Amino acid sequence: MTNSTVQPKPQNARQLFSWLWRDYLRPHRAILAAALLMMAIEGSMLGFLSWMIQPMFDNVFLQGETDTLWWVGLGIMGIFCVRAVSAAGQKILMTKVNQRAAAGMRSHLLRHLMTLDGGYHQINPPGQLIERVQGDVTVVNQIWAAILVGIGRDLIAVTVLFSVALSIDWKWTALALIGIPFLVLPSLLAQTYVRKRAGNARDLAGRMATRLDEVFHGISAIKLNALETYQSSRYDALSDARVSAEVRAATGQAAVPALIDIMTGVGFFGVLIFGGAEIIAGEKTIGQFMSFFTAMSLAFEPLRRLGLMSGQWQMAAASIERLQLVLNERPTLISPITPKSPPTAAPTVSLSNVTLTYGDLPVLRGATFTAAAGQTTALVGASGAGKSTVFNVVTRLVDPSGGNVTIDGIKTNDLSLTDLRGLISVVSQDAALFDETLRENILLGQTDITDAQLKSALDAAHVSDFLDQLPNGLDSPAGPRGSNLSGGQRQRIAIARALLRDTPILLLDEATSALDTKSESIVQKALEKLSTGRTTLVIAHRLSTIRNADKIVVMDQGRVVDEGTHATLLANGGIYADLHALQFSQEKAQTS
Repeated sequence: MTNSTVQPKPQNARQLFSWLWRDYLRPHRAILAAALLMMAIEGSMLGFLSWMIQPMFDNVFLQGETDTLWWVGLGIMGIFCVRAVSAAGQKILMTKVNQRAAAGMRSHLLRHLMTLDGGYHQINPPGQLIERVQGDVTVVNQIWAAILVGIGRDLIAVTVLFSVALSIDWKWTALALIGIPFLVLPSLLAQTYVRKRAGNARDLAGRMATRLDEVFHGISAIKLNALETYQSSRYDALSDARVSAEVRAATGQAAVPALIDIMTGVGFFGVLIFGGAEIIAGEKTIGQFMSFFTAMSLAFEPLRRLGLMSGQWQMAAASIERLQLVLNERPTLISPITPKSPPTAAPTVSLSNVTLTYGDLPVLRGATFTAAAGQTTALVGASGAGKSTVFNVVTRLVDPSGGNVTIDGIKTNDLSLTDLRGLISVVSQDAALFDETLRENILLGQTDITDAQLKSALDAAHVSDFLDQLPNGLDSPAGPRGSNLSGGQRQRIAIARALLRDTPILLLDEATSALDTKSESIVQKALEKLSTGRTTLVIAHRLSTIRNADKIVVMDQGRVVDEGTHATLLANGGIYADLHALQFSQEKAQTS
């Protein structure tokens, strides 16, 4: 897996815009073409307006031609009407394309992120990824639209206005633009500076999003430990750093338009001195000067926007590079080209000499055992023994470094990921519920479930027992991460979900360890119904919950050190007997 901390190789503007066009803008090219046409019309109207100034002064104001007054007035009114319609039209069309492109980019990015391995998500916190999907995409879409408007409207406007100015006097035009060559080097320096500072600002935005994510998810711990001031100060430090980075980026952005202002002032001074002398001498008319002055004045604002565009592009480039860095990541856990067909009935699950290393840390050291088809196999052992890692290799959240995991004799990496995970339902200690209704949390998008099947699952999972207590029954919101429900209720929702999935393999990851005695009893009954007819692997914290398992596998430091029934393992002594004796003495002490 690529190290996500490696910075992407900078790319030029053409490469970056090609990526945007190819993947997100090309489907909307017809609408963009129409918008560009309207931008060109809008921009060109300024040229026509400045052109109308000369007859207005020379023919109307100085010579008093009444007929000319009417057609000049109607012409100017028509120019503003055409400009208004074209400006509104291009605004609507650009908003449509902008929003569609942003939606497509966010969806593409989210789908891609969900294909990446768990290791990638361990390295990159949720806040950073949220900022990529939301913040960076927003920046890119705002700026490409601004740049396209600059090209389609402002560049046309400047071109037409300069054409009017040139038609009046090329010498005046040359004097007005005399300072432009001196802007080249400062512009290049400003672009480099803005790109670097914009990248820093986006990184800080990601870190701020991560901090907010951690604060809101850990709000109870923050309150219990009186960490409000501490967390606020950490966020404030990041906020101050981002303000500084944004101000520096804005400074670089503002440098080029500021220089354009200075150079324009120098140019106007030259035109006023040179042109004023020609008017006094009678070589040029007042109407010509006013038309030229209007054209150059109207060109001033679009010229400033075009100067600002280089800095805007560097800000977009920083975000695009961050997005491309994510999109260039590739999952290592992939489906085979020609996957084998999955079993249809409850299968046998086997681990054969499975090893797994995280960095330099060995987690599984030749683990070997078989979970018989249709039976319950429990995994026990101290924390860090490798029990949860066994679940991870069975579901291919991670591939083992050595050895094989098979399902009915088929290696898990010979099955497609969709088929493999379609065989398995998981009920864990931390039931993953979404901020949706209970119905949506149970169905998870399944549309072929009948009311009878749903009711049967609700009854078997003992969800029906508490539905009457909720304001809207099954259509009540679960709340963020299921916060509207108790721990036992969340577990029963997860069990109902697993019942409807109706998979042949069931993984229970300490599903009752965090529950009180009453809730544990209810959930345990539901789990027993859920396990019927399925190949079930259970990670057990309380040994009392797995005494009736068909097989108990004892793990220690990544190895299988013993296996058998509850009675057999107690008779053999060893780790299981020690764990049982320890828990029995603790439970006895608690009840005495």
